[in-house]
Amino acid sequence: MFYNDHAPPHFHARYGVTCEFEATIEIESLAVRDGELPARALHLVTEWASAHKTELMEDWRLCRANAAPAKIEPLG
Repeated sequence: MFYNDHAPPHFHARYGVTCEFEATIEIESLAVRDGELPARALHLVTEWASAHKTELMEDWRLCRANAAPAKIEPLG
């Protein structure tokens, strides 16, 4: 997430050794808004995001208020 980013609430996911893939994912729908990730990576990202929607929305609120977001646990 970026501080004071534009709506709708979303996060950015990067994948690859040199981050050659990047996607913007809407938090509510988990839809890819922009960019792309390989299918397996996208599946893992959306699985993680689905489990942490409430925390992602709270971090979105914090970032919009220029406050530091909380750490969210990785996919276990």
